[in-house]
Amino acid sequence: MGPENGHKTKSFKQRLVLKNSLAKEALSEFLGTFIMISASSWKQLPCLLLGILQVLGCGSVAQAVLSRGHFGGIVTLNVGFAMSVAMAIYVTGGVSGGHINPAVSLAMCLFGRMKWFKFPFYVGAQFLGAFVGAATLFGIYYDGFMSFAGGKLLIVGENATAHIFATYPAPYLSLTNAFADQVMSTMFLLILVFAIFDSKNLGVPRGLEPIVVGLLIIVLSGSLGLNSGCAMNPARDLSPRLFTALAGWGFEVFTVGNNFWWIPVVGPLVGAVIGGLIYVLLIEIHHPNPNPDFEAEQSEDKPEKYEFSVIM
Repeated sequence: MGPENGHKTKSFKQRLVLKNSLAKEALSEFLGTFIMISASSWKQLPCLLLGILQVLGCGSVAQAVLSRGHFGGIVTLNVGFAMSVAMAIYVTGGVSGGHINPAVSLAMCLFGRMKWFKFPFYVGAQFLGAFVGAATLFGIYYDGFMSFAGGKLLIVGENATAHIFATYPAPYLSLTNAFADQVMSTMFLLILVFAIFDSKNLGVPRGLEPIVVGLLIIVLSGSLGLNSGCAMNPARDLSPRLFTALAGWGFEVFTVGNNFWWIPVVGPLVGAVIGGLIYVLLIEIHHPNPNPDFEAEQSEDKPEKYEFSVIM
């Protein structure tokens, strides 16, 4: 049918377009975290590295664990999770900035890259995306889980599978050391993320930023993953952990390791604040200002645009 009364008929695609920008951004963060979790399956090697992030990230871990190492190892875990993060940023970066991490969103708000009222929507979408991603991964590998240890879903021991979804501490690790581990690793993450997306620094060719972030994850997980798996992301750890508690592993997932569960939740938030502060104080404010008069005229509620946060 043709247009009537001068009004064009909207296509089905146009009718699906969200009008609210915040809804678009929240949906983007949900999808990005879903991709990351689905792609990153964790594997804990005895007294060694736990594994690397969740259908693509946690998927790389599940493949290694459920095949007992025949279809993956420490290299595929690190690369698989890191690349899942990169792919998630490629998918969501143009809409929400591709944070896919509450710690990153916190730092973006705290240092003026994003407005505070959006923070709970971003974090809620990230936690929900991680939970749905964990559930999806469990469904994909359901038969594998059921045949792995006689259908038993175990948290500890050589047939444990809970670490596919969340991080657990090495036997020697104290809570104090674990907390410091998560603070430091996330601090390094945020320092380097701020540098990568700082247009006044050396910068990265446009479009390659997610790849560089992926390489950063490989560096961090390859050097700081021994203690507890280098989570650096509250959503990617807590939501899948909650899923395992509900899916059959039991709520012992919250008490194992001397109640370790809160470390990869609180530690990354603290580390993100410290990392952002270090970069701003030691690097960002010392950039030469090519146009001081123009900068002075900018209002405080209109910070410089950073591609990573899409200044929202």
